[in-house]
This record gives sequence, C-alpha cells and structure tokens, in this order.
Amino acid sequence: MPSFQTLSALKRLGEDIRTARKRRNLSVEDFCARIGVTDKTLTRLERGDGGVRLEVFVAAFQALGEISRLDGLLDPKADDIGLVLDQGRLPERIRKRRVKPKAVSDPGVLSSAMHEDDEGSAF
Repeated sequence: MPSFQTLSALKRLGEDIRTARKRRNLSVEDFCARIGVTDKTLTRLERGDGGVRLEVFVAAFQALGEISRLDGLLDPKADDIGLVLDQGRLPERIRKRRVKPKAVSDPGVLSSAMHEDDEGSAF
C-alpha cells in the first residue's frame, strides 16, 4: 500500500497536469490523441492514479511542452542525501597494495633468456 505522501504527490501531479492541459485549451480528445491513451486513462492520470504507466506521465509532460522539467529531477550531483551517505562510506585511510613479485619456477630460464640477447637490447 503506497504511503499517504506518495498518494498526495500523485494526486497533486495529476491535478497539475489537468490544469496545464486546460490552460493550453487542449480538449480531452486532443490531449488523448497526443499522448496515445484513451479518455479513461487520461481521467486516471488526472486523478493521480498510481497504476498509470510512467510512460504516460512522461508523454503528458512532452505534450504539454514541459518535458525539460524532468531533466535533472534526480541529478546525482544534487542528491544531498546520497552525497552524505557516500561521504560516510569513505575510508579514513587508503593503503597502497603491495604487489607480490612473480616467482620464477626455474631460475635457469631467467639467466638463459638474459644471455640470448647478444646485442644488449634487453635493457
């Protein structure tokens, strides 16, 4: 069951979409054609029904010329809670990892490889 805050936010969003549609003098029929839904779905959208697909909400924003309002809605750079949580997860000290030298299984292989280069280009 959605929280009261969620239901209230959906209801306000639906009412705001209805108001924006009316201010633009878009009839129910015209708006439905623009966003590709039936009049029943539009009624549910404007009531703030949580069962309406997110795609329909976005299409409504686009049809109203307001899709740019969705850009940056949850921008990670402006996510204060996320930034504080990330800060709390940072280690106090970062240690350099030690790299273990590779073990040579046959020391003769290393010395013979060094002697095969007669021109000294191994350096």
